[in-house]
Amino acid sequence: MEHTELKNKVIEVLDQIRPYLQQDGGDLQFVELTDDNVVKVKLVGACGHCPHAVITLKQGVEQAVVKLLPEIKSVESV
Repeated sequence: MEHTELKNKVIEVLDQIRPYLQQDGGDLQFVELTDDNVVKVKLVGACGHCPHAVITLKQGVEQAVVKLLPEIKSVESV
């Protein structure tokens, strides 16, 4: 899959996850898809300072993205 196409698919998946974060007063913003298929996001709102943000990111967001787009290596917060 071409880099631009993969980036667009990542954004689509993140947009599907965002309402769950928004229910708790948080959100995330897509920052970039690196050349080695690492997704960089910025956690904002309640997610920006929540002590459980790393768990949400890795066990929620990352698992959902990798499940739908196996070529993604990880999702990291910046």
